[in-house]
Amino acid sequence: MDIAETTTGGQAARPATGQAPAARLAAASFVGTALEFFDFYAYGLAAALVLDQVFFPALDPVAGVLASFSTFAVAFLARPLGAVLFGHLGDRLGRRNTLVASLVVMGGATLAIGLLPGHAELGVLAPALLVLLRFVQGLGVGGEWGGAALLAAEHAPPGRRGRYALFTQLGPPAGFLLANAAFLALDGLLTPAAFVTWGWRVPFLVSAVLVLVGLYVRLRLPETPAFRRVPVPARRSPLGALLRSQPRRLLLGAGVMVVQYTLFYLATAYCLSYGTAVLGMDRGVLLALTMAAVVGLAITTALSALASDRWGRRPVLVCACVVSAGWALVFFPLFDTADPALVALALVGALLAMGLGYGPMGAYLPELFVATHRYTGAALAYSLGGVLGGALTPLIAVRLQAASGSGAVGAYLVCVALVSLGCALALRDTGPRARGVDPVSAATPP
Repeated sequence: MDIAETTTGGQAARPATGQAPAARLAAASFVGTALEFFDFYAYGLAAALVLDQVFFPALDPVAGVLASFSTFAVAFLARPLGAVLFGHLGDRLGRRNTLVASLVVMGGATLAIGLLPGHAELGVLAPALLVLLRFVQGLGVGGEWGGAALLAAEHAPPGRRGRYALFTQLGPPAGFLLANAAFLALDGLLTPAAFVTWGWRVPFLVSAVLVLVGLYVRLRLPETPAFRRVPVPARRSPLGALLRSQPRRLLLGAGVMVVQYTLFYLATAYCLSYGTAVLGMDRGVLLALTMAAVVGLAITTALSALASDRWGRRPVLVCACVVSAGWALVFFPLFDTADPALVALALVGALLAMGLGYGPMGAYLPELFVATHRYTGAALAYSLGGVLGGALTPLIAVRLQAASGSGAVGAYLVCVALVSLGCALALRDTGPRARGVDPVSAATPP
């Protein structure tokens, strides 16, 4: 058997020597990713709620929001660089140690943001340092998801890779829920002045303790069997090998991710700002509704990951893109009512659609690339999708709404969904129902 020993009944047996037990693997994939994305999403919430007042107080409201979201976007631009940097280390030196390094980088930058004085104390140096620290955050996250996905994919049996990888995919929703819960609690406990002065910093400071938990879990894992099988001479220049042998898969894999990022950051970072500043909704109500929607995201993420083991990765992804395009037509008509029930329906529908596509990606992106450059390929595809769908979406949405109204933002989402649909159709399936050699064990691109 390729990666894990199984019993005759198809159930997972005791792991072979050097393999991680399933429970420990799930914990490492889930906990570390949840912690890293808690840090990342906490910044997104702070950007929507308070950073314009702390670091860009001299700007008018629209310009301040744009400047705040621009610092948010800097991390997405850094993520491909982080994917190349940590992907290089992960493909040459190993998955586990590289994941530990990415967690340390991310945690250090997050703690520094929580301690950074604002414009009132440092003047123009404050936003400059904020941009720098956000860039470092992006480097860390750029190496996080790809490594966590590979830990699961390269330890998992071929027929159950979607099931193993779903714990990686559940980390980001859990991180977002934790970040939202923290900001919602602070919003309820503190006065507006206290929240702006110091309250928003608390989640960034607390995350330093959580990072230690992630380090403890990951340091107890063995290296993956797939990486150990790669000869040392073949580990040279993973980026060059990726660009020579699989550039098409890199771009198409990134394209499939775009609609998932777009849905998420429209429904969370952008709509939080839009709902409070334009529609006049209560911030606490919107945070609570977003948290409920993210629970739906987690549920459909798990279900679609399991479905991809049964019916294949690509059919599930195609279905997700079609659902996303359809929901884009009704999202803003529902949201613009400012009625909490209809706003909840809009947000839940958007994140359910995202979860349909997000679930299979933990297994699908690693399966697209061979072991010699799998960390680089999976991480870079994931991060490039984030640049187009995560970094640009809040900025484009603010501009479109100001110029043409929310209907233009909905039309933009339809176009993004169709682009991702085309990319999904252009890729081959890699799940258990696909013919040929298991892609994780293949020596050449399947």
